[in-house]
Amino acid sequence: MNVRNFKNRIYNELASIVKALANPHRLEIIELLAQGPSPVQTIAGNTGLSIANTSQHLQTLKSARLVEVEKRGRYSFYSLQNSGVFELWKSLRDLGFAQNAQIDKLLRDFRKSRHNLESVNSEELLERIEQGEALVLDVRPREEYEAGHIVSALSIPQNELVDNLKSLPKNKEIIAYCRGPLCAMADDAIKLLNEHGYRATRLEAGYPEWKIKGLPTVQG
Repeated sequence: MNVRNFKNRIYNELASIVKALANPHRLEIIELLAQGPSPVQTIAGNTGLSIANTSQHLQTLKSARLVEVEKRGRYSFYSLQNSGVFELWKSLRDLGFAQNAQIDKLLRDFRKSRHNLESVNSEELLERIEQGEALVLDVRPREEYEAGHIVSALSIPQNELVDNLKSLPKNKEIIAYCRGPLCAMADDAIKLLNEHGYRATRLEAGYPEWKIKGLPTVQG
């Protein structure tokens, strides 16, 4: 094999990964799978896609070796091939925020139009956890919490929060988190908490970002 053929084959393989990522639905699927393994039916429900369309996107990601599948009883559970897949996705997202002013503006305008809430970063949350100053609230769906969550976090899914408000203390700050900066579940939870007299803030990042930093987690 000469040098030109070698380079062509390498770049073709790398391009196949980029091609698999070049779809908004597949980017969202990667964000969902970063929360933990999930069956096609759940992924379809979270993305608003049909099961058939979701399966096609998952097969494309699988062909690019970005996801893998495991049979569990009657269901096939998909998961990211490894943590590097999420790190690649996060790098793409961060590059978009840094290089594309429209992306940054969309996020800021979205947050402002909804609740204009303040947030804390992972290091600030870790310090408050260690000092016992905050209650950490995971508002993702229960199965995502059970797959893995921030240490000491309490699970109350966002759609169940209104029925469980009385179980939360009002003498302690509540820091809520969800899937990441593009997820709005924590925003909605904080708005509800603040309206009922709680001191609440969101974690800017989500569970996957916390995990890849090597910060304390509980694995399912």
